[in-house]
Amino acid sequence: MQKTIENQQNNSQIKKSSIFKRLSESMKTDYPVFILSIAAFIVIGVISFFGVTRNVTIAAFSLDEYEVGQIADRTIIADKTIPATPSYPIAIHEGEKVIKKGFAITEDGYKKLEKMANTKEYIDYRAYANLLLFLFLLMILWTLLYSDVLLGRKLAFKELFLQIIFFAVIYSCAMYAPNYQLFSQSSYHLCIAIPSALIIFLITLLFDEKSSIFFSIVLSLGVLCATNYDVIVFLFTFATCFSATRIVRKISTRIDMVFASLSIAAINVVFLFLLKVLFNDSFDDFGILAFGVAINGFLCGILALGFITPFEQILNTASVFRLMDLSDLNNPTMRSLLLNASGTYNHAMMVATLAENACNAIGANSLVARVGAYYHDIGKMDQSEYFVENQNGQNKHDEINPSLSVSVIRSHVKKGVEKAHQLHLPQAIIDIIAEHHGNSVIAYFYNEAKQQNPDVSEEDFSYNGVPPSTRESAVVMLADTVEAACRTLEKPSVSRLDKFIQQLISGKMEHHQLDNCNLTFKDLTTIRETFVTILAGYYHSRIEYPDQKDPEEDTKKKKKHGK
Repeated sequence: MQKTIENQQNNSQIKKSSIFKRLSESMKTDYPVFILSIAAFIVIGVISFFGVTRNVTIAAFSLDEYEVGQIADRTIIADKTIPATPSYPIAIHEGEKVIKKGFAITEDGYKKLEKMANTKEYIDYRAYANLLLFLFLLMILWTLLYSDVLLGRKLAFKELFLQIIFFAVIYSCAMYAPNYQLFSQSSYHLCIAIPSALIIFLITLLFDEKSSIFFSIVLSLGVLCATNYDVIVFLFTFATCFSATRIVRKISTRIDMVFASLSIAAINVVFLFLLKVLFNDSFDDFGILAFGVAINGFLCGILALGFITPFEQILNTASVFRLMDLSDLNNPTMRSLLLNASGTYNHAMMVATLAENACNAIGANSLVARVGAYYHDIGKMDQSEYFVENQNGQNKHDEINPSLSVSVIRSHVKKGVEKAHQLHLPQAIIDIIAEHHGNSVIAYFYNEAKQQNPDVSEEDFSYNGVPPSTRESAVVMLADTVEAACRTLEKPSVSRLDKFIQQLISGKMEHHQLDNCNLTFKDLTTIRETFVTILAGYYHSRIEYPDQKDPEEDTKKKKKHGK
């Protein structure tokens, strides 16, 4: 028993150490990301430096904590001389004790505190250093959350760049909005000025839900820092961000964004009400505040709808709206595939069905898989007659040697990637096109060549791609292999399909085609079961009615029996 516990503890320690090792390795290799993070820290630091002069300033003390006649809990010393002004006629001298611990705060002392907090000439460098320390810790958290281990994929440079811009915008809004009287009246008024839902809508639509959730955490903590640790603004931003993520994660059409806008507007009002109750604040201004946060939420949704199209084009991302447009089978590319390579078109439709359902079953992005399957063989359009699904009895490869056949076969991947770039397809779809064969061997022509020359190299008869790097790309690879191979089965029963598909998946694993895609054994089992269910329905036996028999076949049978 004791030995078992020790083994479990050792395994746990090994697992933890491997996780930290992977985290450290991912941080070491991402030099561009690291450099951009440092640059972001500097930019946010500059924004903070100029923001410390606002009314609710970042200072070593909070003016709200003091009042005339109160016994001071600390001694505050001015570190800079501030001359008298018409608004504050009292001068402050460097090294002067403005208030002293244990003594009552005088009216002059309170006015000096107010002058130090509000004057544009006064900067509390110790408080600024504290702010920079908070931002530095936040940057570390940001880096850890978006590591390959936690995010489940490699963070693209353009994604981080956009996140930094969005963070700087929201951080600036939170820090500078109190300079305007409308937003400086209370924490609830400040909530109206922060368009956090707009940013989260865009992050979710352009990238994915997990990225949006992580960014919600980072953004909320940034707002907490910018508002001098105002808990009300932090909680409102945090709740709004998570709600926005959940609202738009499943939308599929642009009109859905209007309903998402109305939903986040209503939710903002609910959060405002809950915060009022939680902090036992007055409801005298609730009507105006509710209207403000509702308008904030609605405009965030409408603006997101307007910004999403230029962002998805500039960043070339696989947003849900763009993928829905690409999934339209009436677009010129798919119609050209249907006319020039009808067999490939039908094959792509079946692969898309298999991949979409399998991704749904394992929780991957089914829309990316479906669109990727539609376009994965567009490179076959130029020489469609060399691919078996488009041939009608005559095999072009019978006339050429295996080496030339392999060159034609594997060229469809390169041509597909080139066409995808010409069509400006999202990178996620291009990756599927490039990876759907990995670097596997083209077995049929390799075996033929080996019969002619036993010393032939596998590399000369292998695809030039790389193994799938995402779950969606791996599922398309498996669906492509399974759909093509199962066509060769005679009388495919459920048990035969299950055994055959298991062999195909095992073959991909043995040849290391699934090493980089984060698919688990449980995922592979689910994928296999999904494939079997769909293909069993597709190949199910049908009743042969008398009037559906082939007349020529019937005549041949009669002649055979002498009738």
